[in-house]
Amino acid sequence: MASANTQSSVGYPSAARISDSECYPAYTASLKCLEVFSSDKSKCQEYFDIYKECRKKERSTART
Repeated sequence: MASANTQSSVGYPSAARISDSECYPAYTASLKCLEVFSSDKSKCQEYFDIYKECRKKERSTART
């Protein structure tokens, strides 16, 4: 059985490492949008999509 520690290291970086990510600006932009439009998350979809695409690219780069 895998430990929780092993599972958490796969996928998204920890909060301590996210600031080292190329996707950090997209991440913070999406959070700021949520702060402004907390009652209407659909207004932040563009930010979510940008961050999601950045993460895909970052993961694929890390594999090569």
